[in-house]
Amino acid sequence: MVRYVYDFTEGGRDMADLLGGKGSNLAEMTRLGLPVPPGFTLTTEACRAFLETGSEPAGLWREVSAHLAALEASAGRSLGQPDDPLLVSVRSGAKFSMPGMMETILDIGLNDDSVLGLAKVSGSERFAWDSYRRLVQMFGSTVMGVDSSRFERSLALLKVRRGVQDDVHLTASDLAELVETYKNLIHLETGAHFPQSSAEQLRRAVMAVFESWNGERARLYRRREHIADDLGTAVNVQRMVFGNLGSDSGSGVAFTRDPATGRPGLYGDYLPDAQGEDVVAGIRNTVPLAELERLDATSYDGLRTHMRTLERHYRDLCDIEFTIERGTLWMLQTRVGKRTAEAAFVLAAALADEGLITPDEALDRVSGEGLARLMFPRFDTSSTGTALAHGVPASPGAAVGAAVFDSAQAVRRAAAGEKVVLVRQETTPDDLPGMIAAQAVLTSRGGKTSHAAVVARGMGKVCVCGAEELTVDTEARRFTAADGTVIREGTIVSVDGSAGAVYAGPVPLVDSAVIRYLEDGTGDGGARGVVDAVARALVRADTVRRLDVRANADTPEDAARARRFGAQGIGLCRTEHMFLGERRKLVEQMILAGTDAEREEALADLLPLQRQDFVGILEAMDGLPVTIRLLDPPLHEFLPDHTELAVRIASAQARGEEPDAHDVELLSAVNRMHEANPMLGLRGVRLGLVVPGLVVMQVRAIGEAVAERLLAGGTPKAEIMVPLVGDVRELRLVREEVQRVLAEVSRAAGVALDCPVGTMIELPRAALTAGRIAEEAEFFSFGTNDLTQTTWGFSRDDVEAEFFSAYLDKGVFSTSPFETLDREGVGRLVGIAVAEGRAARPDLKIGVCGEHGGDPDSVHFFHTAGLDYVSCSPFRVPVARLEAGRAALEGTEGSDSR
Repeated sequence: MVRYVYDFTEGGRDMADLLGGKGSNLAEMTRLGLPVPPGFTLTTEACRAFLETGSEPAGLWREVSAHLAALEASAGRSLGQPDDPLLVSVRSGAKFSMPGMMETILDIGLNDDSVLGLAKVSGSERFAWDSYRRLVQMFGSTVMGVDSSRFERSLALLKVRRGVQDDVHLTASDLAELVETYKNLIHLETGAHFPQSSAEQLRRAVMAVFESWNGERARLYRRREHIADDLGTAVNVQRMVFGNLGSDSGSGVAFTRDPATGRPGLYGDYLPDAQGEDVVAGIRNTVPLAELERLDATSYDGLRTHMRTLERHYRDLCDIEFTIERGTLWMLQTRVGKRTAEAAFVLAAALADEGLITPDEALDRVSGEGLARLMFPRFDTSSTGTALAHGVPASPGAAVGAAVFDSAQAVRRAAAGEKVVLVRQETTPDDLPGMIAAQAVLTSRGGKTSHAAVVARGMGKVCVCGAEELTVDTEARRFTAADGTVIREGTIVSVDGSAGAVYAGPVPLVDSAVIRYLEDGTGDGGARGVVDAVARALVRADTVRRLDVRANADTPEDAARARRFGAQGIGLCRTEHMFLGERRKLVEQMILAGTDAEREEALADLLPLQRQDFVGILEAMDGLPVTIRLLDPPLHEFLPDHTELAVRIASAQARGEEPDAHDVELLSAVNRMHEANPMLGLRGVRLGLVVPGLVVMQVRAIGEAVAERLLAGGTPKAEIMVPLVGDVRELRLVREEVQRVLAEVSRAAGVALDCPVGTMIELPRAALTAGRIAEEAEFFSFGTNDLTQTTWGFSRDDVEAEFFSAYLDKGVFSTSPFETLDREGVGRLVGIAVAEGRAARPDLKIGVCGEHGGDPDSVHFFHTAGLDYVSCSPFRVPVARLEAGRAALEGTEGSDSR
């Protein structure tokens, strides 16, 4: 028979699945001998059964009645008895903390008779009526569905009539009047009366807490925090203790250390003559916890003792709620406290130093997500003012600069020493120079995986996308906010990539000490400073991790930065970024070539430029692998926009002028190369097989760069990666060409070239035929951006803005599959490819170079899947290092994953 109710004396903190976080911790404190008001917990199983059927499970109330009888016997009072009533609270308590998301009802057991008995036994009429009005208000809103603002308005009006500011200045008769007002309001709104039966109050309160699991705010919170919807909440029924009995009573919240910084000491708030809900609600100004020492030294000393006990027992920062009832201290709740990223690192290091946790546990207590937050520059939020607009926080950080509306202007102004923000409706690869020059990128379209977002993150550039409140007019060189504010070119704006906000004017920046440390070893450290704590966590992660961490880098500067951040090579060097800027004209010549000779001439001009790029990158990564991807995007991306060309030609014709011949030629090429879905068209390996000389030029540039570095005494380790392979025969044809060209370069230079050839696995067919492809590939690298697109049938540039928010709201997925790898679908394809690839070639090296390579959750999956390395943007390298270490600890003894 299923058991649904447990006394606090029967549980422990290892029963959170069944008793919820609050119930299991109340049981743990009871077991430790701390002063906890007695009570019992209805399990999460009871909640799930109730939610499935809409009614309480069989036998539940029989168990509740038995536990209530035991509680009444120990108290020597009965629930709601007229002369000396036992009162109880009913509180939610899910496995994972969801503060304020579900319901609480206090003072159950009061009615028109027992309130008089409570007044007599307590010696305070005011206290009794204050407790009664709280019950009627909570019950009326939570259980009976009356808008809580109606009660608040009634209270506010009464205070105005009495000429008082705070509730504590209302008299007993005032509060008795308020109770009647509240009861009449309930009857008016619902047609029902506030129940006078204490048993009915308890039963309905419990069911209301169960129902609140599926309340709108609880569902929203779970989606945000990625908490499963099927866990349910426990319900805790506990004997009431009262902090609203006068000046010798009160309630407070305390932390065993500062949750903002991790520093030791007692931190918290105390509110005299108040119940705990008053502290949380902020209806009156609290006093610092230290003030309690002056008000009640005995309770203060007891609280400090209990806090030390709890921190040493939980071996972590504890968040504690307590009540003092006429000089007697009661502990009402404890849990492992939420903390800032800074506090998490500092606290983990401190607890390890104190011997409370092991170094591996210290690593497990921090996260890559927290480290990323510490790396972002930030605004001084005290002076941000009102935002002009909000968009998608695509790439975190904070930046200030003059608004500019095209790439060339961004480059010119930046070259003159000016800080700029590139503002576009959306970006294209041609905007890359401007993105590099700018401090931040702001677009009115796009989502977290749009071009602007992906490239900006790769460069560690601040980016806000999809700021739809802004009307961007690139021709007029201005944007207009929804409130009518016009920002013209040259006007200073501030972009908060962490919050997705845009501000007019400069907002002061706060530098990241962690970034300074990672860049050059400086920073405001100290034995327990955040910089020192981060350094220690990374050292430990590097010691235990199995996964290597590489970087996605396309320039020598990015490669050098990645190496400083701890990258063990380059997992993705995108050659298309080397074709932009001034070189674009050469690409146009190649595309427009009418003869083989003209095309070969254009390719010959590109060759030395690409070679020097590769030389710089190989030098920056000397001794470490550099995986160079052959040209991937469709060639039309290197041509001007169709509409832009058509407008230029039409404008010339309207003026009676002859259109520019080059524009006409380009428009003809754009029309000729048009594809309905270019990302599934002529790109990747298909370009190499269809466009003569393209693969030869790129491979020759790579081979000559390797030879140059070898002759200079370097140790280059170039790897050649063929993109978008779907069939082994494609790879075989390209590999034969690669080997032929490398052999030619080797003979000409007089040095042996060892450049492994592999492929990206970014199509479902490639994953499903990985065993065949591995016969020709010396390594695999999963391109999870395209693999996600082609598996889901999503167009990355369109769907996020179109319907992802609806999918998140409806629970189709809990997070974007472009941010965190879809383990069930895409992940299964990865698993198949790994298994079949290694079966065909046991020494096959396998990595990932999509956006997921720097996502903390995805890194854990790649560790489990058996990959050799992950590759991510340089600024995500420390994050991936940390998470690779944490992934290695999963399932090992001493891991304390939360």
